[in-house]
Amino acid sequence: MDKVTLVTGAARGMGAAIARRFIEEGAWVTLTDVLPEVTATAAALGERADSKIHDVADEAGWATLTEALIARHGRIDVLVNNAGILLFKDLLSTSATDLRRILDVNVVGTFNGMHAVAPHMIRQCAGSIINNSSADGLHGANALSAYVSSKFAVRGMTKVAALELGPYGVRVNSVHPGGINTPMANPQGLPTAQLDFAFKQFAAQRVGHPEEAAECFVFLAADESSYCMGSELAVDGGLTAGHYYFGLPGSPPGVSAPRYMPPVRPTNK
Repeated sequence: MDKVTLVTGAARGMGAAIARRFIEEGAWVTLTDVLPEVTATAAALGERADSKIHDVADEAGWATLTEALIARHGRIDVLVNNAGILLFKDLLSTSATDLRRILDVNVVGTFNGMHAVAPHMIRQCAGSIINNSSADGLHGANALSAYVSSKFAVRGMTKVAALELGPYGVRVNSVHPGGINTPMANPQGLPTAQLDFAFKQFAAQRVGHPEEAAECFVFLAADESSYCMGSELAVDGGLTAGHYYFGLPGSPPGVSAPRYMPPVRPTNK
């Protein structure tokens, strides 16, 4: 996969895992983030990686970033809109300011990325844009009104972009991770065994890992997914498939309903 790839929110967690997996496939990857750690993350990935400090909500910054990529490589083959932030508040405690802050990064940031990169891909008559939504972009979740709103919006924008850009050879799809052990979802650094306990009511019976999610992004960037346009790829261990009614037929044998759910979501990134 000799593809020029841009991954946002790549300093750590899922973004870093996505960048690493693309490089293993032979891609050239630019990692961006507002966190300065992105420089060290890129350096550890070798000569096929470089990094930029970049705020996805900054429209002008996108123009500078894409121009630099075109100047260096002559093309942009893949955009992974991964950058995002999370807010854990109930509906009545969430202010309009809170909502705007989440939307500015998760929705406007994704829009800015597509808006900046798509013209270059149209000229190439080829490209893949992969928007990182969430399992919470497929269903509701208490205490996540702002986050869920943003991820449903990403899901919708993806479908519009797929329709409008598809005739020009540009594919746009969304990935919907859920229950992935990243610094954003597990800021306390809880051990895996404790996190696994929180997911016993779902099919996988455990928390997911960033490397598992990264495989989905590689697939949607590859030529083998050429007929995927506007697709929603859930990588959530069955979280959106439903949950078990413990004690009834079909539930895992020997497993009872968890009595304690460890906290796995932070108040912000």
